[in-house]
Amino acid sequence: MAEALVKPALLTHEVPAAAKPGLLFPRPTTKTGLVGWLTTVDHKKIGILYAAFAICFFLIGGLEALGIRTQLIVPNNHFITPEFYDQLFTMHGTTMIFLAVMPLNAAFFNLLIPLQIGARDVAFPRLNAFSLWVFVAGAIILNIGWVTGAIDAIAARTGHGLLFNIHEPDIGWFGYSPLTSKIFTPGISTDLWTLGLQVLGVSSIVASLNFIVTIINLRAPGLTMMRLPVFTWMSLVTSFLLVLAMPAIAIALVEVIFDRHFGTHFFEVSGGGQPILWQHLFWVFGHPEVYILILPPMGYVSEILPTFSRKPLFGYPVVVFSGVTIGFIGFGVWSHHMFTTGLGAVATAAFSLATMAIAVPTGVKIFNWIGTLWGGRLVMRTPMLFALGFIWMFMIGGFSGIMHAAAPADAEQHDSYFVIAHFHYVLIGGATFGLLAAITFWFPKFFGRMINDKIGKLSFWLIFIGFNVTFFPMHFLGLNGMPRRTWTYDSNMGWNDLNLLCTLGAYLLGLGILVYFANIVWSYFNGEKAGNDPWDGRTLEWSIPSPPPEHNFAAIPVVHDRDAWWYEKTHREETARDVAATIKAESSHGGIHMPDQSWFPFIAALGMLLGGLGFATYHLPVALVGLALVMFGSYLWALEGPGGYHIHLDKDGNATEDHGSH
Repeated sequence: MAEALVKPALLTHEVPAAAKPGLLFPRPTTKTGLVGWLTTVDHKKIGILYAAFAICFFLIGGLEALGIRTQLIVPNNHFITPEFYDQLFTMHGTTMIFLAVMPLNAAFFNLLIPLQIGARDVAFPRLNAFSLWVFVAGAIILNIGWVTGAIDAIAARTGHGLLFNIHEPDIGWFGYSPLTSKIFTPGISTDLWTLGLQVLGVSSIVASLNFIVTIINLRAPGLTMMRLPVFTWMSLVTSFLLVLAMPAIAIALVEVIFDRHFGTHFFEVSGGGQPILWQHLFWVFGHPEVYILILPPMGYVSEILPTFSRKPLFGYPVVVFSGVTIGFIGFGVWSHHMFTTGLGAVATAAFSLATMAIAVPTGVKIFNWIGTLWGGRLVMRTPMLFALGFIWMFMIGGFSGIMHAAAPADAEQHDSYFVIAHFHYVLIGGATFGLLAAITFWFPKFFGRMINDKIGKLSFWLIFIGFNVTFFPMHFLGLNGMPRRTWTYDSNMGWNDLNLLCTLGAYLLGLGILVYFANIVWSYFNGEKAGNDPWDGRTLEWSIPSPPPEHNFAAIPVVHDRDAWWYEKTHREETARDVAATIKAESSHGGIHMPDQSWFPFIAALGMLLGGLGFATYHLPVALVGLALVMFGSYLWALEGPGGYHIHLDKDGNATEDHGSH
């Protein structure tokens, strides 16, 4: 545990594994190289992979946004075609929500939850690996149209004609009916979108179930629910939201597939269907999705502010219960997205009141964060700046959200640029600022190096200024009548100057993001080496070496206080006794048991990729091969057994591995 008590338990060498009986081929034990990453079940490596893929898609989504803003920089612009513009705003929304913010949060779930609760890994390590590779499969299905479209463009220029004739969907990230019908989108782009989202849903649900079981069952001795770090609490609430909300969108997507391919009429008016049914099913998922995106950043901020204020979180129980309340009420406000659809006075009033009510627990959190800052010894490092930026930007998004709760005001603002300003203040000003704070805060723990603070602060101000210059003027554009999702506009509409300003702000925002991630890359190779606890942290992850060893803890900690690591740093004799007793107990049971790496989650996820592509593109052989791979991988996964190997610690906490049949 504490550096002064137990030496960092690092793996000192690799021992080749013997073939396990009854397996088709030996389990890989390579800790490095491509095979090691493809077969890993280590929650930390899986978290790093989630983050790497999510950051790539975050940058892709940013490029899509810059394409949109470049088209709107001047009136009557023809920088891109209307069809390509529709594809850009469809994939920008889909990418940023499903492929950037959600998996970045999932990365921190993987990285932090086991460490904050004193566990060696998640409850189901191989299921965790499966969720990662299924996410990658869904992301590929969603983005395959960019690749085929680029190939077609090159082929057309060289006189070879269209090779694929597959492009990205142009239905909006919300997929409103009847845009998803065969009449309006006869190609396969909508099929790729629906299948890609279905595959991503599988990843989200299995990962969420895994985290729920992990948090409830694998907590260290003494870590009661009301001693859990706030981030872990918000992760638990988010996991329950995903399990409860994802089935709604899954059902709706199945109905879209049936309407398109099997002659049903769930959303087809000509056959007695109701397009508004899609809106209800979509927003029953879509509004809890807002809190799925924002609750984890609320958890990050609740960990960062106390650390850099040098005092405990103010009102911990209230912060926890307000997060639970937000998750609960979040399921009862979906129709505030539908005030203009003619719900009727009673339904409109009910959803309007519920929307106003959900502002209360959100406001409670903000007052608790202010209470944490009040009277603290504030240390203004880069993570603290982004955390404070999160509070301010999220407050602005919340204020405009309360305006939308009033149905008459919403009718004026609906489908205007005012709405774009609102949800970007929530999802970029909120979720993205929180995520950037989290990356800078926990980067030293998982990579062992500090991020350059001067460049970090420069990136913060570029992002902060660029963001506000981009999105604050959109409030006025919306109130002046500019509709969202418009390809261009005439010069006599009075929107010229503000659109120019928004686009220049977007370029500045993009520069800030580029500087931020360039700093991350530079710091990875050249940053100052970090100790185990560079920030004087509060929670258990700061008690172990940086980067953490494969087995996380030399001894499972015994938790005595809500701020577990602060307590241990001031009660070293008591901690030393706990560590010695735990190491002795684990040694008597054969050491620390660790799970083997496995190919089968990757194989099953590869089957999901081929199956999704095959069904979406009407290639039955490819779909059947994918289905066979899913069954093959799952069957051998089930036969694989617990397996694993043991790590033995000497009296100084140094570790060696013992591979073989277990």
